[in-house]
Parts: sequence; structure tokens; C-alpha cells
Amino acid sequence: MSRIEHNMAMTGDSPASISGKQKLATGLGLSGLFILALALFNVNFPNKTLFLSLALGLITIGTIIFANDAYLGKHQGINNNGVWFKSTTNRGLWGWVAGIALTLFYVVLYWYPQYLGLNPDGANTGIIALFDPLSRLINGGPASQWFVYGTLYTLAILIFGYKFILKYRHNRYEVLRTFSVMFFQLGFAFLIPEILIRLNKPYYDFKNIWPLNYDLFAGYKIQEFLSAGNLGMFMLIFGVLSIFVITPILTYKYGKRWYCSWVCGCGGLAETAGDPYRHLSDKSLFAWKVERWVIHSVLVFVTVMTIAVVYSFLGDDSQSYWLTKDVFLWASALLLTIVFALIMIFKRDELAKDAKYGAISYFAIIMAIIGINYFSGNYKIFFFDGYQLRQWYGFLIGAAFSGVIGVGFYPIFGSRVWCRFGCPMAAILGMQQRLFSKFRITTNGGQCISCGNCSVYCEMGIDVRAYAQKGENIVRSSCVGCGICSAVCPRGVLKLENGSRKNRIHNEESVMGDNMDLMDLIKQSSK
Repeated sequence: MSRIEHNMAMTGDSPASISGKQKLATGLGLSGLFILALALFNVNFPNKTLFLSLALGLITIGTIIFANDAYLGKHQGINNNGVWFKSTTNRGLWGWVAGIALTLFYVVLYWYPQYLGLNPDGANTGIIALFDPLSRLINGGPASQWFVYGTLYTLAILIFGYKFILKYRHNRYEVLRTFSVMFFQLGFAFLIPEILIRLNKPYYDFKNIWPLNYDLFAGYKIQEFLSAGNLGMFMLIFGVLSIFVITPILTYKYGKRWYCSWVCGCGGLAETAGDPYRHLSDKSLFAWKVERWVIHSVLVFVTVMTIAVVYSFLGDDSQSYWLTKDVFLWASALLLTIVFALIMIFKRDELAKDAKYGAISYFAIIMAIIGINYFSGNYKIFFFDGYQLRQWYGFLIGAAFSGVIGVGFYPIFGSRVWCRFGCPMAAILGMQQRLFSKFRITTNGGQCISCGNCSVYCEMGIDVRAYAQKGENIVRSSCVGCGICSAVCPRGVLKLENGSRKNRIHNEESVMGDNMDLMDLIKQSSK
């Protein structure tokens, strides 16, 4: 007897439900989460070490079994089947539930840690107490909400990184960069800072560079560095060199991908745990315009805040300090002026009209505020106390934007909301990549079939297909060089390259299969 086919879509039916083994794996993972939930509601486990190991172990084992069954034993290649049919990845009911749950978790984490069991004046309770044994093992003290968060954050990158590696195991670039973010998160972001605390040294994440590490030049942090001897001085010098030497050199050679896709923890979580949501990013022109204004406004905010914080820390006596308030203020103004002048003199042709207006406006505002405060004798630079600005930045950007919105809204707006709209580090690297880097994504327009996979799975909201159809190089400041657009392309149209800067943006030799002699191009390239 024939079966009636109700679905008239060319793509066929929605994917079948998960397999029995995947259901078992899901049950194991949920069991681990259930133990953490019980701890959250103040269930006092008799053996915290055992139950913490059980919870994290069940989550890990469940994820590994699920990933193995989903990808191993199947043909290698991209498998994004059904992402638009699943409630969790298509802004359906379960997607909203997940988003709300993540958002509430971040709200409690940042502003109400006492509900997680944090007790600064006594023994911890709740879920934080469950992590006390692990905390004492690594840093020698009781857990804090940040240790709990760091542990779960690192675990998420590791287990979902394993899943990501299986999914993209045919692509060497994706495998290598995923191992890289797993290594940097586990070693540099989690273990090394905690071990430094155990050794009574300043907490320091060597891969967390200003302006992401906006506390680097805070007075209390400077005092920590100075009191820690040679190691503290090394940390401070390394932090400064990272800004002015290491970052520009690596970005010139490799683009911002060296950091955003190979090192950064925010990018690491977005690429691993956030991979199922990458297609939800907004590709509209309006979103692109909003993105550019918002992210560069955040960069101006953190620059102003940092100048104000350092200014408030310095003294006025030139006999006692070579770096006085006035010297620092005018040195900052001079540095910003030089950067602005160099860009406008040598790179203005590579800037869009709104980018030029924005750069001029931001520069004029900062210079005006510096001048007004200097000539008025107001010791509170930028009209506010530097540490008050730092508190506002920490609340609005460091907590609300990067955490609550940046991660909590994964299932709604995609996995790179923070990286795309709010990260000041991404803004700096983006400017360097757009104007000074050798990195670009080249396109072979003659091979493009306009399937749209590249645009759909670009987590930064770039309409990659529009560039590919024209055979135009992709040199966008927002591009993090994750390489997924190239990985999902069925025709090999896209290629990540580090080449000559000549004609990098305005490429006059667009490769279009219908308007050129390929043999002539090969002969010209071989000369």
C-alpha cells in the first residue's frame, strides 16, 4: 500500500528523531546536570568530591557518546542536517528555554552569587560548595563563583570541542584551531591563573589582552604586579608588549584569526558550544551598520575608561614621578593623534564614508574631553572618577554585554553576538586586519553555484555569497577567519590566504570562469 507524502518540499522530510544511543547519551548528560541542579538548591552531598566527579563525568561521557554516534561511522564532511527543523536551533520553544536559562544563570552569576552558595564570611553552600574540593586541589582555597564558572566554561570548550573535531574531522584547519582553543582555555585561561593564586602570585591570564583585560592598568592591579617581584614586572611588561608589539605583528601576518579563532576563550566557546547556532546570525545590511557603530563605540568607551583609570592612579609631582598626570594625558592624546593621522593620510581611500565620519567624530570627542578637563583643572578626567567609569564599563560591557547577552542569547541571535557587536579587542584587531593585514579570503567566482552555505553558516553575519558571486576578495574587519565558509563550500570557491597586500581590497583580477581565459591567468601567475 502506498504511503501518502504530505511534505512537498524539495528538501524532503525533517530529520528523524535521535537514535537510541543518542537518547542514552542525553540521559547521562542530563543526569550530570541534575546533580548540579540539586547542589544549586542546597542539597548537601555527603561526599562532594565523589558527586562533583560524577556530575562532570556524566556530562562528559554523555557528550562523547552522543558525538561518536552522530559523526563516527558516517562519511566525513559537513553535517548540518536539520538545523532549521529542530526547536533548539531554530529559535523554537526549546531554543528560547535554553536562552532564558543561560541568561538567568549569568544574571545570578554576576550580581547574585549568594544564591549560588557563595559565602565570603564562612563556609560555602550550594553549587559553589560542591566545587570546593576541586578548587582546593588547584588553587589551595575554597571555590568562588568565578572558579565554578571557569570550570564549567572550560569543560564546555573541551567536550564540545571534541564534538566539533569529529564533525569537521575532514578539515585539517578546523581540527588544528579547535585543539588550539582547547589548549589555551585549559592551560592559560584556567590552570595557570589558578596555580598562580596557589603560589600567592597575581591572578593573570596571559592570553587575555587589553582591552579585553580592562583591569590591566587599574591601580590595584599595578600594585599587585609591583609587589610580586620579577614575575609581576614580567606580567606588566608582557601585557604592554601584547598591546603594542605582539598583537600588531601577528595580526599583520595572519589577520585577527590568530586570536579570535585560535586563542580567545570567548571565540573558543562560540566555535565549540555555540556551533549549532552559528546559522542564526543576522546577515542584513542594517545589522552590519549597527555592528560597526556599536563595537567601535565600545572601543571608545574602554579607551576613555582606561585613560581615566591610569590618570587617577598617577601623581602630580614631577620630582617624584617621571610619568605624571599631565605627561600621561598628553602622551595619550599624542598617540591617538598619530594613529588617527596615519589612518586618514595613508588609508582613507580604504574607508567607507560612514567609517571616515565615525573616526573623525570619535577622535574629536576624545580630544575635546581631554582638552576641557586639562584646561579647566578638573582632576576628574572625562567629568567622572576613573574608577566610576570602570564600574560602569564592568557592569554594562564586561557583564551585561559579554556574558548575559553574549552567551545567554546564543540560541536566539547566534554564537558570536559579543564578538560581533561588543568585543573591543575584536574592534582593534578588525581595524588592523582591514587596513594593515596580509590576510584575506579569496574567491573563485566562476565556480560559485550560489548555494548560500557560506553565508548561512557565517557566524559573523557576513554575506559571503555576495563576494563569491563577484569573485571579490573578502577583507572584512569582522571576519574572524574561522574558515567555516570555506569548509561548507561544496565547490572549493573560498580559500583563506596570507599573501601580498597589493590589490588585496580592490582586486582587479577577479576570478570569474565566464569572463577570462584560465590558461592566460596561469601563465601570468607563473612569470
